[in-house]
Amino acid sequence: MEDTPAKILMVEDDMIIAADISMQLTKLGYEITGINTRGEDALTTLEQNRPDIILMDIVLSGKMNGIETALIVLERFQIPVIFLTSNSDDATFQQAIKAKPYAFISKPFQKADLERTLKLTLQRISVEQESEPSSESADHVSAMDDRLFIRHKNQLVKVLLTDILYAEADRNYCNIYTKKQTYLLSVPLRNIESQLPSDSFIRVHRSFVVNLKQVDSISEYHEFLTIQSHQVPIARRSKEEVVKRLKMI
Repeated sequence: MEDTPAKILMVEDDMIIAADISMQLTKLGYEITGINTRGEDALTTLEQNRPDIILMDIVLSGKMNGIETALIVLERFQIPVIFLTSNSDDATFQQAIKAKPYAFISKPFQKADLERTLKLTLQRISVEQESEPSSESADHVSAMDDRLFIRHKNQLVKVLLTDILYAEADRNYCNIYTKKQTYLLSVPLRNIESQLPSDSFIRVHRSFVVNLKQVDSISEYHEFLTIQSHQVPIARRSKEEVVKRLKMI
């Protein structure tokens, strides 16, 4: 949800340094989704749990260095990368910028520098999300009659509209929950909402769009909906419209 702490993945060769940075970031209110010492492991982590930002060292264990890993992240996941490294020579920098990092911090660094860089990166993400044209969603999701085709693990997967329970915003990503599984897409919720038929789907909260035909119950004071044991909050300004639409179904 949009009010949750920013999620950060640490990809760092030195576990002592990684643990120290993670502790500092946790104190600052960030959520550390994992620590990987190898690029290969980081890519596997991203398939299962996508962060908002990746802090990436250039020197890593394993077959890939941080720049090679970041290039794959750029191609597959489009997740912002901040390089955090002691290799600050010009040749390394010229290689690193090919991965289009959001920032480049040289070690050793001050805690304040890292904090400012993260805040600026989150601000840039927010601006890009707001200015992102809705047509960009065509690369990730497209609609056809009774179904969506969703890009999932480098494939276009068919998802029937009747199987969708609800969609949830997660900063610059979106989760689509179905009866059988959850799909994570790197597009804002509004892009998904524009692909869903308005006669069956409604935004009940700034972070949620629900399939009205999948609603099992609504709380006594219309504060949340229940969909297959999931509780979905209803925004105060949406209560009247939600109740009205449920009575029509």
